[in-house]
Parts: sequence; C-alpha cells; structure tokens
Amino acid sequence: QVQLVESGGGLVQAGGSLRLSCAASGLTVSTYVLGWFRQAPGKEREFVAAISSTGTSVVGGTYDGDSVKGRFTISRDNFKNTASLQIDSLKPEDTAVYYCGCTSAPRRRWRWLNEYDYWGQGTQVTVSS
Repeated sequence: QVQLVESGGGLVQAGGSLRLSCAASGLTVSTYVLGWFRQAPGKEREFVAAISSTGTSVVGGTYDGDSVKGRFTISRDNFKNTASLQIDSLKPEDTAVYYCGCTSAPRRRWRWLNEYDYWGQGTQVTVSS
C-alpha cells in the first residue's frame, strides 16, 4: 500500500523558514517523481515543486512574478525515500495545507494536479504577519 506522510508544518512568523518532509513507502520510489502542492482556504490546489529520482527539479509556475521561485527549494533522499521542501522568507500568502504527491508523468506534466497518483494527508503551514 502506497503511503505518503508529510511533516514539518507549523506556525511561523513572516520572514521565517520551514522545512517540510515527505516520507514515501509502499512503492518503488526510484521510479516516481515526488511533488509538492499547496492549497489555501477557498483556493484550488496549486503546484509548488517536484523532483525526480535523478535530482531533476521544477519549482514554481511558469508565469512572471511567481513568488515561489527563489524561496522554495526541493530536495530528495532516495535512500530514505523522502523529499523535502525548504521554504525561506515565508510570507502570509504562503499559508496553506502543503501536500506531497507522486507521479510517473514526464517532466512537462509535473505541474498538472491530475497526473499525481497518490497523495499524503497534508501538513498545515501558517504564516503570521
């Protein structure tokens, strides 16, 4: 049974940092891309970052002014079957539930929500101003 478990969320002041972790089990992790999405209250789940087993990563959206780029860093440890998301210079608009998912889609579709086969339960990140 595939299981993804997120951890590391919490309440932090604006300007602070958090490191989220996703522990994967029940699948051949090396064949999957691990990704992070987030969902703020009243909004759709949006792509944050994804990383393959070889370390190829995609961070943020494709539009100018995307606030994720430059502040979010994704990494992966294939031996531990984990993926981490380092978030720096946190802003109140980063407040959301952060979800870990896995996909076998090609890179050009990593930002697509529907391409992800499994999801964790999410971890809450709250940034106070």
